[in-house]
Amino acid sequence: MAKKVRQIIKIDEELCDGCGQCVTACAEGALQIIDGKARLVSETYCDGLGACIGDCPRGAITIESREADEFDEAAAMKHVAAQKQTAQAPAPAHSGGFVCPSMRMIDRTKDLIESQPAQKGSIPSELRQWPVKLYLVNPGASYFENSDLLLAADCVPFAYGGIHPDYMRGKTLVTGCPKFDDVSAYADKLEAILSSNTIRSLTVLQMEVPCCSGMLRLAQRAVAASGKSIPIEVITISLSGDIKTTQTVPA
Repeated sequence: MAKKVRQIIKIDEELCDGCGQCVTACAEGALQIIDGKARLVSETYCDGLGACIGDCPRGAITIESREADEFDEAAAMKHVAAQKQTAQAPAPAHSGGFVCPSMRMIDRTKDLIESQPAQKGSIPSELRQWPVKLYLVNPGASYFENSDLLLAADCVPFAYGGIHPDYMRGKTLVTGCPKFDDVSAYADKLEAILSSNTIRSLTVLQMEVPCCSGMLRLAQRAVAASGKSIPIEVITISLSGDIKTTQTVPA
């Protein structure tokens, strides 16, 4: 296809955090999350109108004029139809396709076999304090001093059933969502917690979807701003509720 100088989107990978909001905003299916970043999958699918710009919370998308393949609306609509069909077919949830993995419908009702129901309250809560939302906690609260801090994405407790005995025991919990909440406010609050208290360790519990990787970046930013040397353990939970990866990030 012949190229011509026209308007087309440009993605700043340094700013992009892979949240996927631009993907769902693009009616032509020109964008996908690949390796945790938004990518333009084909110039022919991008109309250059920039509907995705307003949905980017990081300001990572702009419009530039450059030589590019012409927009092919028929090809774009065919691509969108194929992506929607793929999204409806049985497949691993985290496919990086047209539908952001964090917004993709998953029905596991046929996979889960009901066994003898557990007695209510048989698993004791390991929650040590209230509140737990980063927005609400007081950095000067006594429960932060000399604590092992657990920073968990909001969806993790629902995906991973063993969070109380496996990760919350003995830890002080704070929670948040990097996709829908103000990450800058989170970073400031977490920095204040780290700066005002002796924190022995920091554990990050995040989901496998691209936007949730913002939890680790939030923790790294806060540790760096605090000027302290605090190792970060990162546990990633799959959409099916399994532990996908565990790693330690140097302070």
